[in-house]
Amino acid sequence: NFGVDLPFCCFLRFADIKEGDVVRHDGKRSDGYLEHIFKHAAKELFGMDVKEITYKALKNKDFQEVTLEKDGETVLRFAAAYGFRNIQNMVLKLKKGKFLYHFVEVLACPGGCLNGKGQAQTEDGKPDRALLTQMEEVYAAIPVRLPETNLHVQKVYQDWLEGMDSKKVQETLHTTYSAVNQTTSSLDIKW
Repeated sequence: NFGVDLPFCCFLRFADIKEGDVVRHDGKRSDGYLEHIFKHAAKELFGMDVKEITYKALKNKDFQEVTLEKDGETVLRFAAAYGFRNIQNMVLKLKKGKFLYHFVEVLACPGGCLNGKGQAQTEDGKPDRALLTQMEEVYAAIPVRLPETNLHVQKVYQDWLEGMDSKKVQETLHTTYSAVNQTTSSLDIKW
């Protein structure tokens, strides 16, 4: 287990951001930070500078794996699980102790955020593929900037979090996970 220090952007006011300030994280789509966290972990934990990552689809296109190998050994294993079916399968494997990932990006919408119900649909209620493609192209055209180089994020770390390696950073942005004892409550969710 390792904690990941994520950019703390939720304190930024939208009024302070101009159109030219809009940037995105690494990755081909808007789904999340898996690619950024993977590259950051590879550099911080193993001293490896990963330029590009390759997603490997496993059982379906909405459950993909990304791995990092060093000296012939897999040292990082990340996954992206999109859609409730994949999330349920992930939870079942976790319960059985057969889930070998260091990090999992979980999204409820199959195909990721851009494919969600909040997006434009055709009249029959299906995703508008042309619009989805157009949104992906617009997103890909936005410049990439690493979150840790963002001046707003740096200011939050400096002013509110008392530095990058402060006790407040550890308490606020890091977490640890441990096994939970099973209870026999009728309120338990059965996947």
